[in-house]
Amino acid sequence: MKATQQRTLAVNGITLSVHVAGPEHGRPIWLLHGFPECWYSWRAQIAPLVAAGYQVWMPEMRGYGASSAPQAVEAYDLLTLCADIQGAMDLLGQRQVCVVGHDWGAPVAWHLALLEPERVQAVVALSVPYAGRPKQPAIELIRAHFKDRFNYILYFQNPGVAEAELDADVAHTLRMFMQGGANGDLILKDKPASATLFDGINQPDRLPPWCSAEAFEVYVQTFAGRGFHGALNWYRNFERNWQRTEPLAEACVEQPALFLLGDLDPVGVLEAHTLLRMPKRVPRLEQHIVKACGHWIQSEQPDIVNGHLLRFLASHFPV
Repeated sequence: MKATQQRTLAVNGITLSVHVAGPEHGRPIWLLHGFPECWYSWRAQIAPLVAAGYQVWMPEMRGYGASSAPQAVEAYDLLTLCADIQGAMDLLGQRQVCVVGHDWGAPVAWHLALLEPERVQAVVALSVPYAGRPKQPAIELIRAHFKDRFNYILYFQNPGVAEAELDADVAHTLRMFMQGGANGDLILKDKPASATLFDGINQPDRLPPWCSAEAFEVYVQTFAGRGFHGALNWYRNFERNWQRTEPLAEACVEQPALFLLGDLDPVGVLEAHTLLRMPKRVPRLEQHIVKACGHWIQSEQPDIVNGHLLRFLASHFPV
């Protein structure tokens, strides 16, 4: 991995920690991580992008690592998360960028493309598709569908409940997500609504092959001492997100877009309908299914992801 420099930016009323690598005047690419990850989840992408001439910006998103983690739930709505990145781009004087997002970083990337049609020249999303603003908040659909069964998003809704389980042992929590999150056990397992997240999930006895002990320690330090409250607040804004994005209800992502999904990623099951509708809202879409790959796609299959990413950039955001 290429050496990175950590910078602290005062933007949008918070402190945003950003790790940067690459030539000073390289075209900027923003890599936005998801839950429960960190900037280091992009470690396998840094060197290839820098070698291609890009400057790579990897924030610790609001609620993570050395960035601010406001207590209030409403401080984590989607447009506020976008404003953090927009403020950083403004501060850095960046007029043309490419934005890449994985997991929760993907909705931020999609909406940055909608909000910044001139500045965001190309967008890449991993795992989470986009098919426009739903007709009602997604949380309402989830509540109706999972009346008597466990659903991780519903479990995350009440502040303090999920925190008690996840914060008890940060390293254990991350191991459970890395293993169970990749193949769907955590989010697809059928169990009573009264269950906790880790009920019925076998505890892994080792790290997955794509995560070294050194990398795992970076993940652990992201949450050590602060827990998962800020990160979980992202899940508690579905209604607020729906309300605040009303002006974007009819908007399409007009930029060139690349979407990658692992064939074993449980999101493919949960978002099957969204995947079918995505081309109507993202007309310049290129999409690929990555074989033998779960949810942590850029870490599990970095060579394949990097190949798709570099080819896409060469066509739509060349150095």
